[in-house]
Amino acid sequence: MPPPAPRNAILRLMNASRHTACPCHGCSSGLGHGLLALNQLRKFATPVQTVEKEYAFEVAASNLRFGDGVTAEVGMDLKNMKATKVGVFTDPNVAKLPPMKMAIASLENQTDLPYEVYDRVVAEPTEASWRDAIAWAREHDFSHFLAVGGGSVIDTAKAANLFTVYKDSDLMDFINAPIGKGLPITQTLRPLIAVPTTAGTGSETTGTAILDITSRNFKTGIANRALKPTLGIVDTYNTDTCPTEVHISAGLDVLFHSMESFTAIPYTERTPRPSNPINRPAYQGSNPVADVFSLWALRQTVKYLPRVAKDREDREAKRQMLLAASFAGIGFGNAGVHLCHGMSYPISGLNKQGPKYKHPGYLVDTPIIPHGISVALTGPAVFQFTAPSSPDRHREALAIFNNTLVTDPSITSIPDSEIGAYLFEAIARFLDGLNVPRGLKAVGYKKSDVGMLVDGTIPQRRVLDLAPGIGDVAGEDGREHLERIMEAALEY
Repeated sequence: MPPPAPRNAILRLMNASRHTACPCHGCSSGLGHGLLALNQLRKFATPVQTVEKEYAFEVAASNLRFGDGVTAEVGMDLKNMKATKVGVFTDPNVAKLPPMKMAIASLENQTDLPYEVYDRVVAEPTEASWRDAIAWAREHDFSHFLAVGGGSVIDTAKAANLFTVYKDSDLMDFINAPIGKGLPITQTLRPLIAVPTTAGTGSETTGTAILDITSRNFKTGIANRALKPTLGIVDTYNTDTCPTEVHISAGLDVLFHSMESFTAIPYTERTPRPSNPINRPAYQGSNPVADVFSLWALRQTVKYLPRVAKDREDREAKRQMLLAASFAGIGFGNAGVHLCHGMSYPISGLNKQGPKYKHPGYLVDTPIIPHGISVALTGPAVFQFTAPSSPDRHREALAIFNNTLVTDPSITSIPDSEIGAYLFEAIARFLDGLNVPRGLKAVGYKKSDVGMLVDGTIPQRRVLDLAPGIGDVAGEDGREHLERIMEAALEY
């Protein structure tokens, strides 16, 4: 028996047998060369199942309305949608604040528009909090949903909507594989209007909803275009009540949404190609449309987030950060995120049992590493690692952090091999300016925790499969890469 052929050689020959046009003058159909390729392929005794790479990408995002005071229009919107009963989701803090008061006043201005309010959404939702919200929504069988709050509120409303339609399904039926079953969503969900009160998650534009799986000490979620809101109401007044620390954490989420989606593997490198377009994932890899939104959001965040941190009354900066959050949502909602987010899920999840760090400025009684902070902790190390995979893209990001053009000699003179080190320093310097904890040790993790953090990262295949340079995350090399990044993120 001859030795097995290299996989690349077999795929090349199979591709030739199907697609190669014959270049010779005596064979206009290409059949001669196709048969030759097949005959060569038959020489190899080891059968190989072809894994096709992706060849297409899709663009999906919610309708967006941006402006001063547009929350006052939601009642009319729901009436225009012919709502018969509205489920309103918020959290105990936002319930007392102007955005929620404006939304309720708008609903009450409409005649014959009944609604019920669920104000028990928790920051960083869990299985238990989602199940509670789902049970409440199922009891009422709402025709429409309205979410007023940050990403936690909007994500919880998405889950309540999903399981109102899928009344007999369990939470794990739709949680991303391999943690849950990751079943496709084939039924039409109820209309959802999302009114963000933080400039961060971009959840008003995406089909993603994130929760903390407390039994496994990490976060994951559901990612499906069917979840995306019908309309996102981006009201520039709605972040006025955010504490500075919340502005910063939310803004860091925008920063790394942009960075990760722009540096994700190209959509043409993602495998496997779905056998049916309904199975094409929401997170598809970097693509020309997502790039436009991600780069714009990155520039705005680098420019305006430090201004918000310095002066939370800076209206121009807050307006631009809200718009950047939605732009980044469109970018990563179609391209996906990768390592910073994949690693952040165990960093924040394990904190409740381990370091028990509580970030200042958050009105909660339990330990919390806010999502944006948990993402930022690994940022410098991650992009030093990914830079060799696409030096040009990382060079472009470096130019933005350095407030210069990518054609500037200070950027073009840097060898490809050193882009990662320069970007590490640029991101670290930016985070220092925002008083972000300097690595995992600063929030209480130790080197001995690295293995546990990697264990919690490996199941996050939904995002890790888009990470450049990692390979098979469950394999020995993938684990070694993740351990190296985590160790580099301990301190800087």
